[in-house]
Amino acid sequence: MSKPGSKQALFDIIEVERRKLNDELDKLTEAQMELTGACEKWSVKDILSHLVDWEQRCLGWYRAGLVGEVPRIPDQKYNWRQLSALNHDIYLKNKDLGLEEVLERYKDSFEEMMGVVNGLSEEELFTSNYYEWTGKGLLRDYFDANTASHYRWASKLISSFRKKLSKQEK
Repeated sequence: MSKPGSKQALFDIIEVERRKLNDELDKLTEAQMELTGACEKWSVKDILSHLVDWEQRCLGWYRAGLVGEVPRIPDQKYNWRQLSALNHDIYLKNKDLGLEEVLERYKDSFEEMMGVVNGLSEEELFTSNYYEWTGKGLLRDYFDANTASHYRWASKLISSFRKKLSKQEK
């Protein structure tokens, strides 16, 4: 899938992919959202916590850049080669949260993310080295990866899980 070429295109693709994800969620009961197996041992609730963590992580990187800091990405304790361990820590940190709290965080984080995206300039999004922490990369890529692309990944997992549940019920 091609990368959005404007701020409006980024905003639109984030909304489209989020709507698709929400459509998948609407097809599940609350009990189904808490069943393991949506992504290995993760439940749909765990997937949503994962999305929220990465949205907030991205917003943290951005906010650090606004004050001239260079955050360690993806995390203070992990590098990109340790992504599985980081994602496992995210799971452990959130696995005991209730579904209602996770759904509230999922909603609030998205609203916060969209507010930030809406306030970004084309220059911020599409100029390499605009923020030192992005290096030669574009801020657009960080926001796309932690929203639209991540939502697409989650939608596919949830759709497959839903189909698996449907077959088990027959």
